[in-house]
Amino acid sequence: MKRIVCLGDSLTYGFPFGPRTSWTSHLAEITGCEVINEGINGNTTGDMLRRFERSVLAHRPTHLVIMGGTNDVVWRESHDRIVSNLKALIDTALTNGIKPVLGLPIPIDDEEMERRLARIRQWMKEYAREKNLPVIDFYSAFIDSEGRLIDKYFLDGAHPSREGYAAMAKVLDPSIFEDGGIGQ
Repeated sequence: MKRIVCLGDSLTYGFPFGPRTSWTSHLAEITGCEVINEGINGNTTGDMLRRFERSVLAHRPTHLVIMGGTNDVVWRESHDRIVSNLKALIDTALTNGIKPVLGLPIPIDDEEMERRLARIRQWMKEYAREKNLPVIDFYSAFIDSEGRLIDKYFLDGAHPSREGYAAMAKVLDPSIFEDGGIGQ
C-alpha cells in the first residue's frame, strides 16, 4: 500500500486547529493512501533534516511531501542554507527509494519575508523541473485573480484559516501519488 509522509511545519500540522483540519487529511481522502502528518509547529528545514530518520524513514513511505521554508525565512536563515537543506531532504528521500513531492509555501503578509520566500518558491519550481519531481502549488490557492492575498484564508498573515486549509486541499492532485515510490 502507498504511504505518504507529509514533512513540514505548522502549515502541514494544521495550526491552530490540529491535523484533522490540515490539507493532509484531505490528501488521505482523495488518494485512499495512508497519510502521516509529520508537521511540527515552528520547524525549519534544518529541523526537518535532523528528524528525517524518525519522522520519515521510520514510516517506510512510498512518497514524501516536503513543505518547508517559511520558518527559515522568519528566523532569517540564509537562502543558501535553506536550499542546501531542501536538497538534502530531497536527496535523502531519493536515496531511500522515496518519491519526493515539493509543496510550495503559502504567501506571508510581510513584504520583506515574502520576497525571500518567493525566491525559495522559485528555486523549488526550478529544481523540481530539473529533477522531474511533482510540485503542489499551495501558494496559488491564497492569491486572487489580481495577484492579491485572499484575506479570509489567513488567521494572522502567516497561518491559514479553516477556509485557507480547505483552499490548500483544493489544489491537491491525487494523480501525483498514483505511481509507487522510486523503483516500486
